[in-house]
Amino acid sequence: MSKKVENPCISLCHLKHDVCTGRGRSKDKIKGWKGMKRKEQKIAVERAAARLKDIRKKAKMN
Repeated sequence: MSKKVENPCISLCHLKHDVCTGRGRSKDKIKGWKGMKRKEQKIAVERAAARLKDIRKKAKMN
């Protein structure tokens, strides 16, 4: 099986509406990272990336 999914944290700790502004992960996903299986971590990273992209897109529109 493939290697572990690297924790995407970049130590830019700032939550806005329970979402990390550095990587787009939810507070629940940040807290549960170590207990997640590899597949769950991959999904969390993919969703966080999409969420962060959406957040940045909305910020540019304002």
